[in-house]
Amino acid sequence: MTQAVDFSGKPFHFIGIGGIGMSALAQIVAEKKLPISGSDVRQSPITKRLESLGAHVFLGQRAENLYYFQPSVKAPKYEQEEIQGSTATLTQTAVELKLQELDQDYLPQVVCSTAIHADNAEYSAAKAMGCPIFHRSDILAALIETCAKSIAVAGTHGKTTTSGMISYVMTEAGADPTVVIGGEVKALGGNARLGKSDFLVAEADESDGSLVKFSPHVGVITNMELDHPDHYADLEAVVATFRQFAGRCDLLVGCIDCENVRDRMNSNITYSLDRSSGADYAVDEINYAGSGTTARVWEKGELLGEISVALLGAHNLSNALAAVAVGRYAGLSFEAISKAISTYEGACRRFEYHGHANDVVFVEDYAHHPSELLATLGAARLQIETESTRLPVLPKRIVAVFQPHRYSRTQALMEDFAECFKDADEVIICDVYSAGEKDPGGLAGGQQLADAISRQHKNVSYGGSLEAVGDRLRKILRPHDLALFLGAGNLNQVIPDLVAYFDTAS
Repeated sequence: MTQAVDFSGKPFHFIGIGGIGMSALAQIVAEKKLPISGSDVRQSPITKRLESLGAHVFLGQRAENLYYFQPSVKAPKYEQEEIQGSTATLTQTAVELKLQELDQDYLPQVVCSTAIHADNAEYSAAKAMGCPIFHRSDILAALIETCAKSIAVAGTHGKTTTSGMISYVMTEAGADPTVVIGGEVKALGGNARLGKSDFLVAEADESDGSLVKFSPHVGVITNMELDHPDHYADLEAVVATFRQFAGRCDLLVGCIDCENVRDRMNSNITYSLDRSSGADYAVDEINYAGSGTTARVWEKGELLGEISVALLGAHNLSNALAAVAVGRYAGLSFEAISKAISTYEGACRRFEYHGHANDVVFVEDYAHHPSELLATLGAARLQIETESTRLPVLPKRIVAVFQPHRYSRTQALMEDFAECFKDADEVIICDVYSAGEKDPGGLAGGQQLADAISRQHKNVSYGGSLEAVGDRLRKILRPHDLALFLGAGNLNQVIPDLVAYFDTAS
């Protein structure tokens, strides 16, 4: 950062305030009772929650929104054509009409994410007005620096679940942490909370390289893989970023079940699902079932007791073990930790139940990387094979619907994707959710991915658009199917109409 974030009373304005990462930071600012505004293209439950906390939320991103905190300067009005026009027109108008009248003490600190580009009306106006401009990671880095007992959870997979679980454990145990997570956690009532202690738990994202800005007291690395080929050239570049992060942590907690973490990181505290690994925290007598997982937990060779995890699969047992390791380092009793973990329901879009109709069960998961798909589908298979289930209907068949996320990821990991659907009985592949990327021209589309998977799986089809996928599911789903919607895009939009359709068919 070239300038410091000011939490003493200077106002904030968040461009895209309703985003899952931005909204968590905005909530902390609002709960600190600081002046805050923001903008988004549409209203949502998140923006409504922020408004209830005192944030002023504009619908639409316009240069005039930046004048909200000015006590005596009226914002220049722009015609719709100007708003949609060039950056030069907007900024030049602002400069000519109002800059000389601005009260510098009321210029907002403008916060944006990587998704905000230079031609954004508010961003360009903020530059012209001389507003301090920060990336969202700068705000999180500043919050981490204000908390002596900060905990930052990083890793290619499991960040949201692990940070959510640690936050819930510490909250239930009375540690009263501040929390900033990139996902909605049901048990916490959202993705953020302002605590009164020196503890802070944050999800630390590596996708754009901003991980290297954070200097937490405790860093956690769950695993390391190539997941963002749009930013990283190869795995070595990913590892280099994580190594920089590790070097900024006072203490590092690492999962040595991941070969890259085991061999490339110098973890102070280790955890593993293999008791023979020599990890500081390990488990044995593991029982995976469709209703959850139980295991015995060991701390440096001493038996702590049994843990019961309501979330499914080995990956979530690993996440729980990370929470045990961090909780114990923070001074919590194992009894308090295990009690909280047993009631933790997980984050939204992580094997989230969306209802059932005509004995068809609808579940969504954020999995969008081959490793995540393998883990999630493995957990889904437990619902069938163990005859114990968290679901209201015992499934007999898994219909996996996958929406690939980004052309760059689909192209770079095509062969890995092709091998990760073995636990699904039927697979439907949607068009790629581009996340703003350009189509490389038929090299990494949904059809190409379906063709690649079909070489490993006999029941694979290309579904196309969301509308077409919805139509196909209406024809093929039958009672005792588990319809599992996978991806980080907007595939979940089809679920409500499908539930309603099968409800009328029952």
